[in-house]
Amino acid sequence: MTFDDKVIWITGASSGIGKSLAIALSEYNCKLILSARRVIELEKVKVLCRRPDQVFALPLDLEDVHAMKTITATAISTFGTIDVLVNNGGISQRSPIIDTTIEVDKKLMDIDYLGTVALSKALLPHFVAQQSGHYVVVSSLMGKFSSPLRSAYCGAKHALHGFFDALRMEHDKDNIMVTMICPGFVNTNVARNALTADGSQQGYQDEMTENGLDVDLFVKKMIKAIRKGKYEAYIGKFEAFGVYVKRLSPRLLHWLVSRSKVR
Repeated sequence: MTFDDKVIWITGASSGIGKSLAIALSEYNCKLILSARRVIELEKVKVLCRRPDQVFALPLDLEDVHAMKTITATAISTFGTIDVLVNNGGISQRSPIIDTTIEVDKKLMDIDYLGTVALSKALLPHFVAQQSGHYVVVSSLMGKFSSPLRSAYCGAKHALHGFFDALRMEHDKDNIMVTMICPGFVNTNVARNALTADGSQQGYQDEMTENGLDVDLFVKKMIKAIRKGKYEAYIGKFEAFGVYVKRLSPRLLHWLVSRSKVR
């Protein structure tokens, strides 16, 4: 696919992958809608884009699922249409299952799963009416296999795959595409912002994330996968091979992850 003359809506656009993606896509002949909770940060990203006049900042809180229809109507009216929705917004988690309150599990599901689903469903009638559309969903390798201290995060990301695989099948007839982007370790603030057992932020970077892919390099690979219309793309370093190891032997993957430095 080409991005020329497309309207692309990116959630989680105030930092990390979303910010880097917005800046990279602004080099194409397309229009961008940037969403996140922090409108001040969105405006900072906007001025970094090549053509700020073709970028619109639209505040959005993924936990507020009942606001999605209104926000979607605003997004569509901004440039007259939406061609691509990049579901990138979300949070992570770092805590043992036995210590993690159920409120943390719920918050991860509310933001990472239900918020993304609610927004995507709000936009779906528009995609069906125009007989085209592309959902890009930033999941995780943790949506394909799990690792310690990420139980709520893994659960929410696994759920995204179940939902969007079904959406792809139901709406193939409407020329609606779904690309699941599965990052491994990417050097962003995702670990610092991750929730701990009581719902507070972790506040520090972990070694694996610090040594992960540079975010701009990750975004280049992500854009390539989107343009190719891939169903799924596993983007990382050695950790991406975990997807294939699990297919070969779940027991072997369990052994490898249990003995790794992933914590």
